[in-house]
Amino acid sequence: MNKDQVKGVSKDIAGKIQEDAGKVTGSKSQQLKGLEKQIDGKSEKNLGDAKEIIKDAVKKH
Repeated sequence: MNKDQVKGVSKDIAGKIQEDAGKVTGSKSQQLKGLEKQIDGKSEKNLGDAKEIIKDAVKKH
């Protein structure tokens, strides 16, 4: 697991927490910020996944 994957998962989890907090408090802006953070986190994790795939492919050759 590389740093992009770790940071991505962390952002995704933080975004879920922020979204849920927004739901509890009735804050649409916090819900939206949480969703945005989740999207950023998933994107960063996908980047990390791609880097791992490339690194593994290079090792095989």
